Amino acid sequence: MQKLKLFLILFIAFSALFYVFDRYRKQSPLKLKESITTINLPRNTAFTAIDQELRNSSQHFFDQTLLRSRFNGGILVARNGKIIFEQYQGLKNVLSGEPIDSNTAFHLASVSKTFTAMAILKLWENAALLLDDPITKYLEGFPFPLITIRNLLSHRSGLPNYVHFVEKMGWDTHRFVTNTDILQLLIDNADKLRPGRANAYFDYCNTNYALLALIVEKVSQMSFSDYLNKVFFKPLGMNNSFVFSIDMAESVLPSYRFNNQREPIMFLDAIYGDKNIYSTPRDMMKWDFALSKDQLFAEKTLEEAFKGYSYERRGTRNYGLGWRLVEMPTGKKIIYHNGWWHGNNTVFSRLPDDSTAIIVLGNKFNRSIYQSKKIAGIFKGYGIQSDDDE
Repeated sequence: MQKLKLFLILFIAFSALFYVFDRYRKQSPLKLKESITTINLPRNTAFTAIDQELRNSSQHFFDQTLLRSRFNGGILVARNGKIIFEQYQGLKNVLSGEPIDSNTAFHLASVSKTFTAMAILKLWENAALLLDDPITKYLEGFPFPLITIRNLLSHRSGLPNYVHFVEKMGWDTHRFVTNTDILQLLIDNADKLRPGRANAYFDYCNTNYALLALIVEKVSQMSFSDYLNKVFFKPLGMNNSFVFSIDMAESVLPSYRFNNQREPIMFLDAIYGDKNIYSTPRDMMKWDFALSKDQLFAEKTLEEAFKGYSYERRGTRNYGLGWRLVEMPTGKKIIYHNGWWHGNNTVFSRLPDDSTAIIVLGNKFNRSIYQSKKIAGIFKGYGIQSDDDE
C-alpha cells in the first residue's frame, strides 16, 4: 500500500513538472533555444596595397560624386572588418547647424529589411519556425492560405503594396497605420485586393516585411524592437541602432528634400519591418562583419539568405531572402540593399569574395548615393555597378 501511495505521489509530481515545463516551452521558446554571441571586430592592422587602392577609389567617389551633389550624410568603406575610408558631411538639422558625425543615426529605409529577414532566419536557425510554413499558422485570419514565409522574404507573395492600397481602402490619413492595421486591411478587403499567385514571380512589396515583423513578434513573444535589441544590436555592440516608434518623431534625425525642405511625418510612418530601423555607418560595419561566415549565423542560414530565388528574367540581378543580388558571370556576387523613404537614401553593399562593405547613409534626397557600388570597380569581376532600386 505504501509503495502504491509513493508511486502515485511521484507520478502526480512528475506530471505537474512536465505540464509546467511544457507550458514554459510553448510560451517562451527563445529562452530555451536562443544563443547570444558577442561579435568583436578584428583589430586594425596595417594597410595593404589593395586597401590603399580601395581608399583612393572611395576618396575619388566622395570628392567627385557625393560632394558635387551636395551630399548630407556619412560614408564608410570597410575591408576585413577594418575601416578603409570614412567621411561625414553636412548637418543633422538645417536650422540648428549641428554637424553630422559618426554617432548620427540615419533612417535606413529599406535597408531595414535586411534585419527583418535575418531575424526570421535566426528563428528558423533555432527551429522556432519553418520557412515554408503558411502565414496562416502565425497570423490569425490571414486570408491567403498558399502564401508562405519564404514567399514574403523573397517578395514572391503576390500581395499588393500597402503604400498604394491603404488610402484606396478608405483609411483616414489623419491616423497612423500600424502593422496590425495592415493585416486587418488584408483580412477585411481580401476580395477587393486580389493578390497574384504565390511564388509565380518577383514583385517588390513592403507589405511582405510589415507582416514578417508581426511574425517575429508572434514567435519570439517580444516586440520587434526588443527582439532586435536582444539578438542583434546588443551582442554586436550596435549601440546607436534602434527601431523607430512614433513617440521618437521629434528626437530622431529629420530628413530633407533636395531643396532643404523638411519631410514631415505622415500616416505610414508607424509601420516597421520594411523600414524604420535607424543606424550609423560604424554600426552597419558591425552588421556586415556579423554576416560573415562563422560569426552570428550558421553557414546554412547565410546560404539561404544569399541565394537567388527569382530567375523569370535573364540578367545578373536577383533577390534572395531580404537581400538584392548581383550575380556576375565571373562567379562573384554583390549582396546589397538600397533604401529610400522620405528624404532618406541608403546603400549597404557587401562584396563577400573581397571581404568589403560599402555603406552610404544620407538624410537629404540624393540619387548619387546609389552610384556608390562604383567604388568596387578596383576589384576584378564586378564591372561598374549602379542602380537606384529601393
